[in-house]
Amino acid sequence: MAEALGTALGRIAASADPLPERALGLLVALRPAVPFDAAWLAFADPRRSSYTPLASLDLDDDIAGFFSGPAMAQDIATTGCDRDCLPMSPSDHSYPSSEHLSTWSDCLTPAGIHESLSVALFVRGSRHVGFLTLLSKSRSVPSRTMRHRLAAIAPMMAAGIDTMPCLLATTRLARGVTAGTVLRDDGLTEVLPGLDGDPLLAVGSPILDIATQRLGDGLLYSSFLWPLGGPFAPDGHARITVVAAPDDVPDVLAGVVLVSPAPSTHGLTPRELEVLGLVVDGCSNHEIAHTLIVAPRTVAAHIEHLLTKLDVSTRTTAAVRAEREGLYVPSVPGSPYGDPGCGEREN
Repeated sequence: MAEALGTALGRIAASADPLPERALGLLVALRPAVPFDAAWLAFADPRRSSYTPLASLDLDDDIAGFFSGPAMAQDIATTGCDRDCLPMSPSDHSYPSSEHLSTWSDCLTPAGIHESLSVALFVRGSRHVGFLTLLSKSRSVPSRTMRHRLAAIAPMMAAGIDTMPCLLATTRLARGVTAGTVLRDDGLTEVLPGLDGDPLLAVGSPILDIATQRLGDGLLYSSFLWPLGGPFAPDGHARITVVAAPDDVPDVLAGVVLVSPAPSTHGLTPRELEVLGLVVDGCSNHEIAHTLIVAPRTVAAHIEHLLTKLDVSTRTTAAVRAEREGLYVPSVPGSPYGDPGCGEREN
């Protein structure tokens, strides 16, 4: 039975099904091995001490709604069920759960639930990805066998709801990725395994601000260039790619930001790339000159050169090509050029 269950859970975890479907499949596969009257499986966000429901079986709507609120998260923390340990039951506590925990006193006990077996789900024993609770109307304390069986299964359940594999899959959208991070909806980041540690993606980086804005604008995929070694790009440029998280990933994970080598810049100099970026922003020659503190005729010369190098005839076409090929160098507040605040693009 254990071997068959492991095979079933492994198949579900490795499937390309949407996360809620995988989560429900895991519960269905689990039930014969660790019987329950109802079950709840949720995605864990340790930073917020919150849980996002992924799937449930035979769970009353009122209970499901209660579980999604702050009281459930508080009781999980109070009882230590958010730790990497053996599955826990209310009988493990030195106090009556129905008197001291609102989850029981206000929700489960009135609904006729008397026992449960709960376990935090960790990937490789370190990354907290979820929480599983199995509910029972029986007053019998879960057996040691059931606890150890669920403990053995927990890593496979964790793998089945882990969002990282699909986020890592986005790295295939950019060539030669050297670094990356997961961008949360609160502006913080999470490690993208094997790709962390680049200071370009440290919290507070203007790159992350730009990425957040692009994701907020609804862009599923976009890329731009970032100067290395300083605003005048003495060390060239890196390509920054921003990819929105798949629809089935919990909303707290907004997307992925990747660093890779710059594409061909068609011989454009760092200054011409700066001018091209301001053209993409919709700046007129006068506005570009004001932003870069140069003469308008100098801007005109730069634009003439970049049009020739990009083999286009208008600045609008140049802007479109820059966006399509990721040649855009954004201006950000605090840079030597500041926020251009440009108006409509010129043709």
